[in-house]
Amino acid sequence: MIKFQKPRSLYPSFDRKDSLPLVTTYCPGCGHGTVHKLIARAIDELGVQDKTVMLSPVGCSVFLYYYFDAGNIQCSHGRSPAVATGVRRTLEDAIVVCYQGDGDLAAIGTTEIVHAANRGENLSVFFVNNAIYGMTGGQMAPTTLPGQKTATTPLGRSSFDGAPIGMAEVMNSLRLPIYIERVTLGTPAGVMKAGRAIKKAMANQVEKKGFSFIEILSPCPVNWKMDAAESREWLAKNMEPIFPVKVFRDTAEQAQPLPSFSGCHPWLGDDALRALLGSGSALPQRPGRTESFPDQYVKIGGFGGQGVLSAGSMLAKCAVAEGRNATWLPSYGAEMRGGTANTSIILSAAEIGSPAVDRPNVLLALNGPSLDAFEDSVQPGGLIIVNSSIVARKVTRTDVTALYVPVSDIAKEEGFIPGTNSAMLTAYLIASKVLDLETFRELIPRSVKKSALVELNLKIVARTEEYMRKH
Repeated sequence: MIKFQKPRSLYPSFDRKDSLPLVTTYCPGCGHGTVHKLIARAIDELGVQDKTVMLSPVGCSVFLYYYFDAGNIQCSHGRSPAVATGVRRTLEDAIVVCYQGDGDLAAIGTTEIVHAANRGENLSVFFVNNAIYGMTGGQMAPTTLPGQKTATTPLGRSSFDGAPIGMAEVMNSLRLPIYIERVTLGTPAGVMKAGRAIKKAMANQVEKKGFSFIEILSPCPVNWKMDAAESREWLAKNMEPIFPVKVFRDTAEQAQPLPSFSGCHPWLGDDALRALLGSGSALPQRPGRTESFPDQYVKIGGFGGQGVLSAGSMLAKCAVAEGRNATWLPSYGAEMRGGTANTSIILSAAEIGSPAVDRPNVLLALNGPSLDAFEDSVQPGGLIIVNSSIVARKVTRTDVTALYVPVSDIAKEEGFIPGTNSAMLTAYLIASKVLDLETFRELIPRSVKKSALVELNLKIVARTEEYMRKH
Protein backbone atom coordinates (compact mmCIF):
# COMPACT_ATOMS: atom_id res chain seq x y z
CA MET A 1 0.00 0.00 0.00
CA ILE A 2 1.40 3.38 -1.03
CA LYS A 3 1.05 5.99 1.73
CA PHE A 4 3.26 8.75 0.29
CA GLN A 5 4.15 9.43 -3.31
CA LYS A 6 5.01 12.27 -5.64
CA PRO A 7 1.89 14.28 -6.58
CA ARG A 8 0.40 13.16 -9.90
CA SER A 9 0.05 16.76 -11.08
CA LEU A 10 3.86 17.08 -11.17
CA TYR A 11 5.74 15.63 -14.13
CA PRO A 12 7.53 12.35 -13.35
CA SER A 13 10.81 13.95 -14.45
CA PHE A 14 11.97 17.49 -15.17
CA ASP A 15 13.35 17.44 -18.69
CA ARG A 16 14.82 20.90 -18.92
CA LYS A 17 18.31 19.39 -18.96
CA ASP A 18 18.40 16.26 -21.10
CA SER A 19 21.54 14.93 -19.47
CA LEU A 20 20.15 15.41 -15.95
CA PRO A 21 16.37 14.91 -16.28
CA LEU A 22 15.76 14.68 -12.54
CA VAL A 23 17.65 17.82 -11.58
CA THR A 24 15.58 20.77 -10.33
CA THR A 25 16.12 24.23 -11.75
CA TYR A 26 16.02 25.75 -8.26
CA CYS A 27 18.95 26.38 -5.97
CA PRO A 28 19.59 24.10 -2.97
CA GLY A 29 17.28 25.05 -0.11
CA CYS A 30 15.04 27.25 -2.24
CA GLY A 31 11.46 27.47 -1.05
CA HIS A 32 9.93 27.26 -4.52
CA GLY A 33 10.26 23.48 -4.64
CA THR A 34 8.42 23.17 -1.33
CA VAL A 35 5.61 25.43 -2.51
CA HIS A 36 5.36 23.51 -5.79
CA LYS A 37 4.81 20.27 -3.89
CA LEU A 38 2.17 21.87 -1.64
CA ILE A 39 0.25 23.23 -4.64
CA ALA A 40 0.53 19.91 -6.49
CA ARG A 41 -0.74 18.02 -3.46
CA ALA A 42 -3.75 20.36 -3.24
CA ILE A 43 -4.49 19.88 -6.96
CA ASP A 44 -4.40 16.10 -6.52
CA GLU A 45 -6.58 16.08 -3.41
CA LEU A 46 -9.17 18.38 -5.02
CA GLY A 47 -9.12 16.35 -8.27
CA VAL A 48 -8.72 19.39 -10.50
CA GLN A 49 -5.55 18.61 -12.47
CA ASP A 50 -7.29 18.59 -15.85
CA LYS A 51 -8.99 21.92 -15.08
CA THR A 52 -6.00 23.80 -13.66
CA VAL A 53 -4.29 26.66 -15.50
CA MET A 54 -1.04 27.90 -13.94
CA LEU A 55 0.11 31.45 -14.68
CA SER A 56 3.71 32.38 -13.98
CA PRO A 57 5.57 35.56 -14.95
CA VAL A 58 9.19 36.71 -15.03
CA GLY A 59 11.41 35.59 -12.14
CA CYS A 60 12.14 32.21 -10.57
CA SER A 61 8.41 31.50 -10.69
CA VAL A 62 8.58 31.31 -14.49
CA PHE A 63 9.97 27.77 -14.24
CA LEU A 64 6.56 26.48 -13.11
CA TYR A 65 5.88 24.88 -16.49
CA TYR A 66 8.86 22.55 -16.10
CA TYR A 67 7.12 20.90 -13.16
CA PHE A 68 3.33 21.01 -13.42
CA ASP A 69 1.46 18.64 -15.71
CA ALA A 70 -1.36 21.15 -16.12
CA GLY A 71 -2.22 24.11 -18.28
CA ASN A 72 0.60 26.66 -18.20
CA ILE A 73 0.79 30.24 -19.43
CA GLN A 74 3.94 32.37 -19.13
CA CYS A 75 3.00 36.02 -18.62
CA SER A 76 4.76 39.33 -19.03
CA HIS A 77 6.41 40.72 -15.90
CA GLY A 78 3.73 41.45 -13.29
CA ARG A 79 0.80 40.75 -15.59
CA SER A 80 -0.33 37.34 -14.33
CA PRO A 81 -3.50 38.67 -12.62
CA ALA A 82 -4.53 40.44 -15.84
CA VAL A 83 -4.00 37.28 -17.91
CA ALA A 84 -5.73 35.25 -15.20
CA THR A 85 -8.76 37.53 -15.45
CA GLY A 86 -8.99 36.80 -19.16
CA VAL A 87 -8.71 33.06 -18.55
CA ARG A 88 -11.28 33.19 -15.77
CA ARG A 89 -13.83 35.02 -17.90
CA THR A 90 -13.49 32.69 -20.86
CA LEU A 91 -13.01 29.35 -19.05
CA GLU A 92 -15.37 29.66 -16.12
CA ASP A 93 -14.80 26.14 -14.81
CA ALA A 94 -11.00 26.38 -14.88
CA ILE A 95 -8.98 26.53 -11.67
CA VAL A 96 -6.73 29.52 -12.26
CA VAL A 97 -3.54 29.85 -10.20
CA CYS A 98 -1.36 32.97 -10.16
CA TYR A 99 2.14 32.10 -8.91
CA GLN A 100 4.27 35.21 -8.39
CA GLY A 101 7.37 36.42 -6.57
CA ASP A 102 7.92 39.64 -4.65
CA GLY A 103 9.95 41.33 -7.38
CA ASP A 104 7.01 40.66 -9.68
CA LEU A 105 3.79 41.03 -7.71
CA ALA A 106 4.97 43.69 -5.24
CA ALA A 107 6.90 45.80 -7.78
CA ILE A 108 5.97 45.98 -11.45
CA GLY A 109 2.73 44.03 -10.89
CA THR A 110 1.11 46.05 -8.08
CA THR A 111 -1.49 47.58 -10.39
CA GLU A 112 -2.60 44.23 -11.76
CA ILE A 113 -2.85 42.42 -8.41
CA VAL A 114 -4.61 45.28 -6.62
CA HIS A 115 -7.28 45.63 -9.27
CA ALA A 116 -7.81 41.87 -9.66
CA ALA A 117 -8.32 41.67 -5.89
CA ASN A 118 -10.53 44.75 -5.88
CA ARG A 119 -12.76 43.12 -8.51
CA GLY A 120 -12.97 39.99 -6.38
CA GLU A 121 -11.91 37.75 -9.26
CA ASN A 122 -12.34 34.05 -8.52
CA LEU A 123 -8.60 33.31 -8.43
CA SER A 124 -6.02 31.66 -6.19
CA VAL A 125 -2.90 33.82 -5.85
CA PHE A 126 0.24 32.37 -4.28
CA PHE A 127 2.78 35.08 -3.54
CA VAL A 128 6.31 33.89 -2.72
CA ASN A 129 8.07 36.50 -0.57
CA ASN A 130 11.80 35.91 -0.12
CA ALA A 131 12.68 39.59 0.40
CA ILE A 132 15.02 39.76 -2.59
CA TYR A 133 15.20 39.53 -6.39
CA GLY A 134 16.24 35.89 -6.73
CA MET A 135 16.67 35.24 -10.46
CA THR A 136 18.58 38.38 -11.43
CA GLY A 137 21.32 38.33 -8.83
CA GLY A 138 19.94 39.38 -5.46
CA GLN A 139 18.93 43.02 -5.83
CA MET A 140 16.71 44.85 -3.34
CA ALA A 141 13.03 43.98 -3.66
CA PRO A 142 10.00 45.89 -2.34
CA THR A 143 9.94 43.36 0.52
CA THR A 144 13.65 43.63 1.47
CA LEU A 145 14.03 44.14 5.21
CA PRO A 146 15.48 47.30 6.82
CA GLY A 147 19.23 46.92 7.02
CA GLN A 148 19.26 43.84 4.76
CA LYS A 149 22.23 43.75 2.40
CA THR A 150 21.58 43.07 -1.27
CA ALA A 151 23.43 43.61 -4.54
CA THR A 152 21.90 47.10 -4.80
CA THR A 153 21.99 47.90 -1.06
CA PRO A 154 25.47 46.66 -0.11
CA LEU A 155 25.36 48.68 3.13
CA GLY A 156 21.85 47.54 3.94
CA ARG A 157 18.42 48.88 3.08
CA SER A 158 18.01 52.37 4.55
CA SER A 159 15.05 54.68 5.10
CA PHE A 160 15.90 56.34 1.79
CA ASP A 161 14.90 53.06 0.10
CA GLY A 162 11.48 53.04 1.72
CA ALA A 163 9.97 50.40 3.98
CA PRO A 164 9.13 46.77 3.17
CA ILE A 165 5.69 46.41 1.61
CA GLY A 166 3.28 44.05 3.35
CA MET A 167 1.22 42.76 0.45
CA ALA A 168 -1.15 40.77 2.66
CA GLU A 169 -1.91 44.02 4.47
CA VAL A 170 -2.50 45.78 1.15
CA MET A 171 -4.91 43.04 0.10
CA ASN A 172 -6.67 43.29 3.45
CA SER A 173 -7.42 46.97 2.81
CA LEU A 174 -9.67 45.96 -0.10
CA ARG A 175 -13.28 44.90 0.35
CA LEU A 176 -13.83 41.91 -1.92
CA PRO A 177 -11.08 39.32 -1.21
CA ILE A 178 -12.56 36.48 0.83
CA TYR A 179 -9.40 34.80 2.13
CA ILE A 180 -6.03 36.39 2.94
CA GLU A 181 -3.35 34.57 4.91
CA ARG A 182 0.41 34.85 5.37
CA VAL A 183 2.28 31.61 6.03
CA THR A 184 5.93 30.64 6.45
CA LEU A 185 8.29 27.92 5.33
CA GLY A 186 10.62 28.65 8.26
CA THR A 187 9.64 25.55 10.25
CA PRO A 188 8.10 22.12 9.52
CA ALA A 189 4.94 23.22 11.33
CA GLY A 190 4.86 26.34 9.16
CA VAL A 191 5.17 24.24 6.01
CA MET A 192 2.24 22.06 7.07
CA LYS A 193 0.13 25.14 7.79
CA ALA A 194 1.11 26.61 4.41
CA GLY A 195 -0.15 23.45 2.73
CA ARG A 196 -3.53 23.77 4.43
CA ALA A 197 -3.79 27.45 3.40
CA ILE A 198 -2.94 26.67 -0.23
CA LYS A 199 -5.54 23.91 -0.37
CA LYS A 200 -8.17 26.17 1.20
CA ALA A 201 -7.46 28.93 -1.34
CA MET A 202 -7.94 26.47 -4.19
CA ALA A 203 -11.05 24.94 -2.61
CA ASN A 204 -12.54 28.44 -2.41
CA GLN A 205 -12.04 28.76 -6.14
CA VAL A 206 -13.55 25.35 -6.85
CA GLU A 207 -16.62 26.49 -4.93
CA LYS A 208 -16.59 29.79 -6.86
CA LYS A 209 -16.31 31.83 -3.67
CA GLY A 210 -13.95 34.54 -4.91
CA PHE A 211 -10.42 35.93 -4.53
CA SER A 212 -7.92 34.17 -2.25
CA PHE A 213 -4.41 35.49 -1.53
CA ILE A 214 -1.72 33.46 0.22
CA GLU A 215 1.60 35.17 0.98
CA ILE A 216 4.36 32.61 1.59
CA LEU A 217 7.54 33.64 3.42
CA SER A 218 10.25 31.65 1.67
CA PRO A 219 14.04 31.27 1.95
CA CYS A 220 16.55 32.25 -0.76
CA PRO A 221 19.76 30.70 0.59
CA VAL A 222 22.08 31.55 -2.33
CA ASN A 223 21.24 35.24 -2.47
CA TRP A 224 21.09 35.48 1.31
CA LYS A 225 24.54 33.79 1.33
CA MET A 226 23.47 31.07 3.77
CA ASP A 227 22.99 27.33 3.73
CA ALA A 228 19.52 25.79 3.70
CA ALA A 229 19.22 25.36 7.47
CA GLU A 230 20.58 28.83 8.28
CA SER A 231 18.21 30.47 5.79
CA ARG A 232 15.14 29.01 7.48
CA GLU A 233 16.35 30.09 10.89
CA TRP A 234 17.02 33.60 9.53
CA LEU A 235 13.56 33.68 7.96
CA ALA A 236 11.85 32.82 11.25
CA LYS A 237 13.98 35.25 13.27
CA ASN A 238 14.03 38.24 10.91
CA MET A 239 11.19 38.07 8.38
CA GLU A 240 8.34 36.86 10.54
CA PRO A 241 8.50 39.86 12.94
CA ILE A 242 8.27 42.24 9.94
CA PHE A 243 5.70 40.12 8.11
CA PRO A 244 3.51 38.59 10.85
CA VAL A 245 2.21 35.12 10.04
CA LYS A 246 -1.57 35.06 10.48
CA VAL A 247 -4.99 34.88 8.86
CA PHE A 248 -5.94 38.42 7.87
CA ARG A 249 -9.39 37.53 6.58
CA ASP A 250 -11.49 34.44 6.05
CA THR A 251 -15.08 35.04 4.99
CA ALA A 252 -15.30 32.03 2.68
CA GLU A 253 -17.96 30.33 4.80
CA GLN A 254 -20.29 33.32 4.44
CA ALA A 255 -19.48 34.00 0.79
CA GLN A 256 -22.07 33.00 -1.77
CA PRO A 257 -20.93 31.39 -5.03
CA LEU A 258 -20.23 34.03 -7.63
CA PRO A 259 -22.66 34.25 -10.55
CA SER A 260 -21.60 33.11 -13.99
CA PHE A 261 -19.75 35.87 -15.77
CA SER A 262 -21.26 34.96 -19.13
CA GLY A 263 -24.71 34.94 -17.51
CA CYS A 264 -24.22 38.48 -16.20
CA HIS A 265 -22.33 39.69 -19.24
CA PRO A 266 -23.39 37.73 -22.33
CA TRP A 267 -20.78 37.61 -25.06
CA LEU A 268 -21.36 40.02 -27.91
CA GLY A 269 -21.22 38.91 -31.51
CA ASP A 270 -18.81 40.63 -33.88
CA ASP A 271 -21.41 43.01 -35.31
CA ALA A 272 -22.77 43.93 -31.87
CA LEU A 273 -19.23 44.53 -30.59
CA ARG A 274 -18.43 46.79 -33.54
CA ALA A 275 -21.60 48.74 -32.94
CA LEU A 276 -20.78 49.11 -29.24
CA LEU A 277 -17.25 50.31 -29.95
CA GLY A 278 -18.35 52.53 -32.81
CA SER A 279 -15.97 50.83 -35.20
CA GLY A 280 -18.33 50.90 -38.16
CA SER A 281 -19.63 48.11 -40.31
CA ALA A 282 -18.02 44.78 -40.93
CA LEU A 283 -15.27 44.41 -43.49
CA PRO A 284 -16.56 43.87 -47.01
CA GLN A 285 -16.19 40.27 -48.08
CA ARG A 286 -14.78 40.17 -51.59
CA PRO A 287 -13.88 37.18 -53.73
CA GLY A 288 -10.43 38.64 -54.35
CA ARG A 289 -7.96 36.90 -56.61
CA THR A 290 -8.62 33.25 -57.25
CA GLU A 291 -5.03 32.28 -57.97
CA SER A 292 -2.80 31.32 -55.06
CA PHE A 293 0.14 33.46 -54.06
CA PRO A 294 3.16 32.80 -51.87
CA ASP A 295 2.90 33.86 -48.25
CA GLN A 296 3.74 37.53 -47.90
CA TYR A 297 6.07 38.53 -45.08
CA VAL A 298 5.88 42.30 -45.29
CA LYS A 299 7.93 44.88 -43.42
CA ILE A 300 6.86 48.52 -43.67
CA GLY A 301 9.27 51.09 -42.24
CA GLY A 302 9.39 54.85 -42.01
CA PHE A 303 9.21 57.89 -39.77
CA GLY A 304 6.54 58.25 -37.12
CA GLY A 305 3.78 60.29 -38.71
CA GLN A 306 4.09 58.73 -42.16
CA GLY A 307 1.24 56.34 -41.47
CA VAL A 308 3.44 53.26 -41.18
CA LEU A 309 1.29 51.50 -38.61
CA SER A 310 -2.04 52.36 -40.24
CA ALA A 311 -0.67 51.12 -43.57
CA GLY A 312 0.08 47.76 -41.99
CA SER A 313 -3.34 47.59 -40.39
CA MET A 314 -5.02 48.45 -43.69
CA LEU A 315 -3.05 45.80 -45.57
CA ALA A 316 -4.08 43.15 -43.05
CA LYS A 317 -7.73 44.23 -43.36
CA CYS A 318 -7.55 43.91 -47.14
CA ALA A 319 -6.32 40.34 -46.81
CA VAL A 320 -9.04 39.42 -44.31
CA ALA A 321 -11.69 40.95 -46.58
CA GLU A 322 -10.55 38.61 -49.34
CA GLY A 323 -10.72 35.56 -47.10
CA ARG A 324 -7.00 35.35 -46.33
CA ASN A 325 -5.36 35.06 -42.93
CA ALA A 326 -3.37 38.04 -41.74
CA THR A 327 -1.41 39.31 -38.76
CA TRP A 328 -0.24 42.83 -37.96
CA LEU A 329 2.52 43.57 -35.44
CA PRO A 330 3.48 47.25 -34.93
CA SER A 331 6.74 48.56 -33.49
CA TYR A 332 7.65 52.16 -32.78
CA GLY A 333 10.05 54.25 -30.75
CA ALA A 334 9.10 56.20 -27.68
CA GLU A 335 9.25 59.49 -29.56
CA MET A 336 6.53 58.39 -32.03
CA ARG A 337 6.05 61.31 -34.46
CA GLY A 338 9.35 61.95 -36.18
CA GLY A 339 10.93 58.84 -34.67
CA THR A 340 11.35 55.45 -36.28
CA ALA A 341 8.45 53.08 -36.77
CA ASN A 342 7.94 49.77 -38.52
CA THR A 343 5.26 47.15 -38.76
CA SER A 344 5.23 43.47 -39.68
CA ILE A 345 2.39 41.96 -41.70
CA ILE A 346 1.90 38.36 -42.74
CA LEU A 347 -0.63 37.39 -45.42
CA SER A 348 -1.32 33.70 -45.92
CA ALA A 349 -3.97 31.25 -47.01
CA ALA A 350 -2.93 29.00 -44.10
CA GLU A 351 -3.01 29.55 -40.36
CA ILE A 352 -0.23 31.83 -39.09
CA GLY A 353 1.77 30.65 -36.09
CA SER A 354 3.63 33.84 -35.19
CA PRO A 355 3.21 37.49 -36.23
CA ALA A 356 6.95 38.18 -36.14
CA VAL A 357 8.68 38.95 -39.45
CA ASP A 358 12.47 38.60 -39.22
CA ARG A 359 13.06 37.70 -42.87
CA PRO A 360 10.58 39.66 -45.00
CA ASN A 361 10.04 38.91 -48.65
CA VAL A 362 8.57 42.40 -49.08
CA LEU A 363 10.04 45.67 -47.81
CA LEU A 364 8.18 48.96 -48.19
CA ALA A 365 10.75 51.61 -47.24
CA LEU A 366 9.18 55.01 -46.68
CA ASN A 367 12.49 56.54 -45.58
CA GLY A 368 16.23 55.99 -45.82
CA PRO A 369 16.82 54.61 -42.30
CA SER A 370 14.25 51.88 -42.94
CA LEU A 371 16.00 50.85 -46.15
CA ASP A 372 19.32 50.82 -44.30
CA ALA A 373 17.87 48.79 -41.42
CA PHE A 374 15.96 46.11 -43.34
CA GLU A 375 17.47 45.75 -46.83
CA ASP A 376 19.88 43.00 -45.82
CA SER A 377 17.13 40.99 -44.09
CA VAL A 378 14.95 40.67 -47.22
CA GLN A 379 14.81 37.15 -48.61
CA PRO A 380 16.49 36.53 -51.99
CA GLY A 381 13.93 36.99 -54.73
CA GLY A 382 11.98 39.42 -52.57
CA LEU A 383 10.50 42.81 -53.44
CA ILE A 384 11.70 46.19 -52.17
CA ILE A 385 9.73 49.36 -52.93
CA VAL A 386 11.54 52.57 -52.06
CA ASN A 387 10.02 56.01 -51.51
CA SER A 388 12.23 57.72 -54.08
CA SER A 389 10.84 61.13 -53.09
CA ILE A 390 13.09 61.25 -50.03
CA VAL A 391 15.46 58.26 -50.40
CA ALA A 392 18.34 59.14 -52.69
CA ARG A 393 20.28 55.88 -52.67
CA LYS A 394 19.53 52.73 -54.62
CA VAL A 395 19.09 49.20 -53.36
CA THR A 396 22.50 47.52 -53.30
CA ARG A 397 21.17 43.96 -53.50
CA THR A 398 21.13 42.27 -56.91
CA ASP A 399 19.06 39.25 -55.84
CA VAL A 400 15.84 41.19 -55.19
CA THR A 401 13.40 43.22 -57.29
CA ALA A 402 13.68 46.94 -56.50
CA LEU A 403 11.08 49.54 -57.45
CA TYR A 404 11.42 53.28 -56.92
CA VAL A 405 8.14 55.14 -56.53
CA PRO A 406 7.92 58.81 -55.43
CA VAL A 407 5.03 58.16 -53.07
CA SER A 408 5.59 61.30 -50.99
CA ASP A 409 5.52 63.47 -54.13
CA ILE A 410 2.35 61.74 -55.34
CA ALA A 411 0.63 62.48 -52.03
CA LYS A 412 1.96 66.05 -52.01
CA GLU A 413 0.58 66.69 -55.51
CA GLU A 414 -2.88 65.87 -54.17
CA GLY A 415 -2.31 68.23 -51.24
CA PHE A 416 -2.29 65.49 -48.58
CA ILE A 417 1.16 64.39 -47.42
CA PRO A 418 -0.27 61.96 -44.78
CA GLY A 419 -1.61 59.97 -47.75
CA THR A 420 1.93 58.78 -48.51
CA ASN A 421 1.05 55.43 -46.96
CA SER A 422 -1.92 55.00 -49.32
CA ALA A 423 0.36 55.63 -52.28
CA MET A 424 2.86 53.05 -51.03
CA LEU A 425 0.18 50.41 -50.46
CA THR A 426 -1.22 51.05 -53.92
CA ALA A 427 2.21 50.58 -55.46
CA TYR A 428 2.68 47.31 -53.57
CA LEU A 429 -0.73 45.88 -54.48
CA ILE A 430 -0.19 46.68 -58.16
CA ALA A 431 3.37 45.35 -58.23
CA SER A 432 2.68 42.15 -56.29
CA LYS A 433 -0.86 41.38 -57.53
CA VAL A 434 -1.48 39.45 -54.30
CA LEU A 435 -4.68 41.36 -53.44
CA ASP A 436 -7.22 43.29 -55.45
CA LEU A 437 -6.77 47.07 -55.52
CA GLU A 438 -10.57 47.39 -55.45
CA THR A 439 -10.59 45.86 -51.98
CA PHE A 440 -8.30 48.65 -50.80
CA ARG A 441 -10.57 51.25 -52.39
CA GLU A 442 -13.62 49.80 -50.64
CA LEU A 443 -11.90 49.75 -47.26
CA ILE A 444 -10.77 53.38 -47.29
CA PRO A 445 -14.25 54.83 -46.52
CA ARG A 446 -14.61 52.32 -43.67
CA SER A 447 -11.25 53.19 -42.17
CA VAL A 448 -11.01 56.98 -42.64
CA LYS A 449 -13.52 58.92 -40.56
CA LYS A 450 -13.52 62.31 -42.31
CA SER A 451 -15.23 62.26 -45.70
CA ALA A 452 -12.86 64.91 -47.10
CA LEU A 453 -9.88 62.71 -46.29
CA VAL A 454 -11.58 59.72 -47.90
CA GLU A 455 -11.71 61.58 -51.21
CA LEU A 456 -8.09 62.67 -50.91
CA ASN A 457 -6.91 59.12 -50.25
CA LEU A 458 -8.92 57.77 -53.17
CA LYS A 459 -7.38 60.42 -55.44
CA ILE A 460 -3.91 59.39 -54.24
CA VAL A 461 -4.72 55.77 -55.06
CA ALA A 462 -5.82 56.75 -58.56
CA ARG A 463 -2.74 58.93 -59.14
CA THR A 464 -0.41 56.15 -57.94
CA GLU A 465 -2.17 53.68 -60.20
CA GLU A 466 -1.59 56.04 -63.13
CA TYR A 467 2.10 56.44 -62.19
CA MET A 468 2.60 52.67 -61.99
CA ARG A 469 0.91 52.17 -65.36
CA LYS A 470 3.21 54.71 -67.02
CA HIS A 471 6.46 53.68 -65.36
